[in-house]
Amino acid sequence: MEQGASTISQALIASWALVAVAFVALGIVVYVALRSRTRRGDLEKALQAFRSLDIEAFRNLVDADEEAFLRENLSPQKFRAIKRGRAWAAFLYAWEAGGAATTLAEIGHAAQRNPNPQVAASGAQVAESAFRLRLQTMRACLQLLTEVVLPDLQLRSIPPLVDQYEQSVETLFRLGRFSPGTPELQRSKKA
Repeated sequence: MEQGASTISQALIASWALVAVAFVALGIVVYVALRSRTRRGDLEKALQAFRSLDIEAFRNLVDADEEAFLRENLSPQKFRAIKRGRAWAAFLYAWEAGGAATTLAEIGHAAQRNPNPQVAASGAQVAESAFRLRLQTMRACLQLLTEVVLPDLQLRSIPPLVDQYEQSVETLFRLGRFSPGTPELQRSKKA
């Protein structure tokens, strides 16, 4: 009987932890929505945000093979501590990618109003790519916060975020080629 009560107690704690993570995620979404209303994006700011993120470091933090290696070679307590730290660091990367996606969406919407049809078409692609990236970052942030709170759960499937991020970077550089007055973007595409 005591075993059953312990199992129910652990399930209840896990449920409340997930509810808390959901409320935090909701707060994050509301904050981002309100913040994005007051910000104006510019191409150079978005480019700098994308350049500042080390996507290979992020990829390492969310690598399932790396996690399996750590799980096998560390004590459970040490593994949980390290996994929390890795999940938090990955959360910060995802958060920054989300901020860059918001700026990118603003740029895409502005470019859609450009009289040049190439710029307008590229702007539509940028806005769509930014929207997808933003959705992926919100999903990843929620998942990573869950892992910070409950490190024993195995929830990883974050590679779509990395793929979407890389696609957004390509789209951003494509817009940079069509935007007048931004030769530095053309040079960085070739570099």
